[in-house]
Amino acid sequence: MAQIQVTDLTFSYDGSADEVLKDVTFRIDTEWKLGLIGRNGKGKTTLLNLFMGRYDYRGSIRTSIRFDYFPYQATDADLTQNAVDLIERWKPQIELWQVLIQINDLKMDPECLYRPFGTLSFGERTRVMLAVLFAAENEFLLIDEPTNHLDAKTRDVVKEYLVSKKGFILVSHDRDLLDKVCDHVLVLNRSTIEVQAGNFTTWWENKEKKDAFQQAENEKHLKEIGKLKAAADRSRRWADKNEKTKIGFDPVREHDRSIATRAFIGAKTKKMQARVKSYEQRIDREIAEKEGLLQDIESVPDLKMEPLRFHKVVLIDVNDLSLRYEGSERELFSGLRFQVKRGERVILSGGNGCGKSSILKAILQKTSYPGKEPHSGLSASGVLDVASGITVSYVNQDTSFLSGSLWKYCESRGLNETLFLAVLRQLDFGREQFVKNMEEFSEGQKKKVLIAASLVTPAHLYIWDEPLNFIDVFSRMQIEKLILEYEPTMLLVEHDIRFQEKVATDVITIGD
Repeated sequence: MAQIQVTDLTFSYDGSADEVLKDVTFRIDTEWKLGLIGRNGKGKTTLLNLFMGRYDYRGSIRTSIRFDYFPYQATDADLTQNAVDLIERWKPQIELWQVLIQINDLKMDPECLYRPFGTLSFGERTRVMLAVLFAAENEFLLIDEPTNHLDAKTRDVVKEYLVSKKGFILVSHDRDLLDKVCDHVLVLNRSTIEVQAGNFTTWWENKEKKDAFQQAENEKHLKEIGKLKAAADRSRRWADKNEKTKIGFDPVREHDRSIATRAFIGAKTKKMQARVKSYEQRIDREIAEKEGLLQDIESVPDLKMEPLRFHKVVLIDVNDLSLRYEGSERELFSGLRFQVKRGERVILSGGNGCGKSSILKAILQKTSYPGKEPHSGLSASGVLDVASGITVSYVNQDTSFLSGSLWKYCESRGLNETLFLAVLRQLDFGREQFVKNMEEFSEGQKKKVLIAASLVTPAHLYIWDEPLNFIDVFSRMQIEKLILEYEPTMLLVEHDIRFQEKVATDVITIGD
């Protein structure tokens, strides 16, 4: 059993005045299955890269154990090579038989190692990389969002595999995965760092209780400060009024007063002033005790949207639909039937490559939306009817096209700039992010740009393709609450099981 001691760790990227991590101190055990939780942009991936020694930093990271990182880098040239040929570059100290043991545990056919890496699905690539990652011993493994783009079945395989392992940090926003896999959590709060035993739900329940207690304590201190300020002000006014009576007096109205009375008044005034000083000291103590109470509270504002109400009940009607890409004889699926009615939230589910995103593309080709692709390359047979005249708001699963400033993006999309930036603020964007180009954003921040643009676009139908990839858990719950409150008509592809359970009115499984 070894430990990792992080002391006063501070880091900022070159050319940036913002410190991603500042004076971070914590200690963790290398036997733990540790979930790393935090808002988008809080430095989770940066912390993993610092463990790997990829950046210079201030402070210290002390441990006797070696680190390894998921995902491995795969260049365009790597995509043409067989997966087995990449193992030596990714992890040269291991043997093939060690990888094959892990491949078996991940319920894969070893044949996948002898295919070009680019021909493997996202799920197959993830599992091959995990097999290589866990093939060696005596390492502490850094696993960065392994379930993005994975279908529900593959997520379950990865989940069960990680349950059987130990000695890793897992960065994930999937609440179900964090609950099933982790026995400790490392949380990057707004101002502090905490390490706690338990899974996500244990931490979240403790956090809600702690936040409620701190808010109550804050209210108590505010009331006490208000009372003390009123008492101090009252005593100060009495002292000032009393002090003014020291010099001069009306011999008719104050016939019983003598010169000696002045000393008495002075002593009384001094006593009142001492009382004022005591009040001020108590106020300072109350303020000091109040400071820091709310520093880590996640105040999640309610989002708003303006869904339009369409005059027809059925917006999308799919009957006996088959899809294939032009030039290919292979059908993605056949015989598909479902409808999207006004006010419904329909989620498409199924394995990677079954055609979920292709359905969305085929539907989008029959509508008008900002940034519409000129041609999807899809050939359809059967019925795919989309109500004429509907307005669509679309969130693409791909963020690679985002570049330049937020203002240029607003202009290109015809968005209300003030409203768009306000929604980003509600999604926990700092104002300092507004002056950056989008290439500098984290993947979660880029996804929030697309979601914010969709929310400020009034539409009859919202089509979202894997919107929650890289989105932090706080924003996921924020979006769930929004959808349940406004009940927009939606067609989504999303694998987050907690999200499905909360918002879906129907789940259509492709290939079933």
